[in-house]
Amino acid sequence: MFNDKILLITGGTGSFGNAVLERFLNTDIKEIRIFSRDEKKQDDMRILYQNNKIKFFIGDVRDIQSIHNAMYNVDFVFHAAALKQVPSCEFFPLEAVKTNVLGTENVLTAAINAGVKKVICLSTDKAAYPVNAMGISKAMMEKTFIAKSRMLTTDQTLICGTRYGNVMASRGSVIPLFIEQIKAGKPLTVTDSNMTRFMMSLDEAVELVLYAFSHAENGNIMVQKSPAARIVDLAQALLELFNVQNHVNIIGTRHGEKIFEVLLTKEEAAKAVDLGNFYKIPADNRDLNYGKYLEEGSPKITLTDEYNSNNTKILSIEEIKEKLIKLPYIHDELQKWKGGKP
Repeated sequence: MFNDKILLITGGTGSFGNAVLERFLNTDIKEIRIFSRDEKKQDDMRILYQNNKIKFFIGDVRDIQSIHNAMYNVDFVFHAAALKQVPSCEFFPLEAVKTNVLGTENVLTAAINAGVKKVICLSTDKAAYPVNAMGISKAMMEKTFIAKSRMLTTDQTLICGTRYGNVMASRGSVIPLFIEQIKAGKPLTVTDSNMTRFMMSLDEAVELVLYAFSHAENGNIMVQKSPAARIVDLAQALLELFNVQNHVNIIGTRHGEKIFEVLLTKEEAAKAVDLGNFYKIPADNRDLNYGKYLEEGSPKITLTDEYNSNNTKILSIEEIKEKLIKLPYIHDELQKWKGGKP
């Protein structure tokens, strides 16, 4: 499906961008464009991969002209650029709006103007029933791409999104923090002993985007069914894998944190289409002339349970360890840790 095509990844120097590169570099894809504002990370990637299929573009999604410069002849866009750290977005909420909402509008406008065939926007479980600035900005990002999709016909740009939970060992997530604390001999800091989070690998995140690429329609949000884990169990699993006895300290929730996350709200679950390992949330494509819908029959919604990290499968410590050990990041860190032992 990517034969001789050009793919642009915004925020492409992040964990997701690297995972996409690993997946596609040895295929018949023509070109992968990495768009980001971090020249150091781009140079690191250039040195690491040394592949002529990868082209690098310095820019910021807040600056639409820099996006236009990278968008020419592009077939597909994976929009991953975002501010995603919950506490920092709480302190600087307008910065989250500028990147996550206005930046998305810029990417979509540039893609439509360039005749891009498909845009996949990456969202988060924090966008469902949002209680923090990061989640609110991502919820508005979803509303932005859904609204944009309503203005397009089937022969124009297809815009859809994915929503998923914690990507295990991604940059800035809790697993690298726990490993740093283990290496330093410090207690592992868990915010709440009851906190649960969905657990996905980077490969599973890429699979969700590719599934959306193949199956989503304009304005859809695609969700992958995922197991979850108690964060305190995740900490214990890492302690056992590294064979250390560090304490676990409960420090209380940080700014804007939920005890558990939601992938489908009750309202979304009522209309979501179950696709086996995935859910599809169809867009509401009615216009604002509600009177005619009363005449034709308004949609009936029967609320059901939301889909959250507390009512999905909760992994045991052994199951968490099985998932962790499959991650290249964990494998490498364990090898380095064991190599430094007498």
